[in-house]
Amino acid sequence: MSTRTGTTSKFIGLTAAAALALTACGGGDDTAGDAADETGAGEGGGTVTLGIIPSWTDGLSMAYLWQGILEDEGYEVEIEEINDAALLYTGVAEGDIDVYPSAWPEVTHADYMDQYGDDLEDLGAYYEGAVLTFAVPTYSDIDSIEELNDNAEDFENRVVGIEPGSGHMGVTADSVFPEYELDENFELVESSTSAMLAELGSAIDSEEDIVVTLWRPFYAYGDYDLKDLEDPAGALGEPETLNFIANSGFSEEFPDVAEWMSGFTLTDEEYAELENMMVNEYADNEEEAAQVWLEDNAEMIDSLKE
Repeated sequence: MSTRTGTTSKFIGLTAAAALALTACGGGDDTAGDAADETGAGEGGGTVTLGIIPSWTDGLSMAYLWQGILEDEGYEVEIEEINDAALLYTGVAEGDIDVYPSAWPEVTHADYMDQYGDDLEDLGAYYEGAVLTFAVPTYSDIDSIEELNDNAEDFENRVVGIEPGSGHMGVTADSVFPEYELDENFELVESSTSAMLAELGSAIDSEEDIVVTLWRPFYAYGDYDLKDLEDPAGALGEPETLNFIANSGFSEEFPDVAEWMSGFTLTDEEYAELENMMVNEYADNEEEAAQVWLEDNAEMIDSLKE
């Protein structure tokens, strides 16, 4: 993914114990607020920092969409890329990041919500029915996670996962593997989203069996012929929402933005169109993708700000 001067910077080599070396954007500086009022910019003169894990395309799509929405209203927007969910939540809780615009707070990131809850503000859900999945190519003979152990060799005794700090990997290791006794025959492979997708594509090209950790909504379901394995024990958790999770002082600092985010929702069709533009039609040009989507959905955005 390309880096855009002035809008995107990357955290590299940070640990969970390290202080994030960013200027806090949610400090509530009255002097700065007065200066903004004097220029006539009002609240729209402020800077909003959105934090994302760039390989997780729901957050990436939301961040660039909201960059377009907020810059049209006179805000400056910074998008911070962090490759670890724990660090991302730490940044929001400490005020170095204002909003994680596509959190999974009910199941996947529930541990982080419990850990940092007093320092976070849930601005509401923009999407209903998000789920964690185990997925295989449609040509695979099995249909349920229960069948994996009896067919372990077909899958090379591997479940190909994503980033080790992700909620999905935690749920898989702590819930799915013990529930279905997969640790007897399978290794949960720590990887990255991009590496997992590359391995998935290679396996499908060769018509080989593979099982990967996926989730809905996610653009890979449009790129590949996949089926979700049934989860009769419910080990992957119930469907959840995708939410805007902000620092606890955000709605006081940016009341208009908080209100807009709280009122924003996407249908399956709207979400699919947005992510397809971000990932496929305008690959590596997320800002243009956001502007095209905003132009196509101008009435919805205008009604949000009324």
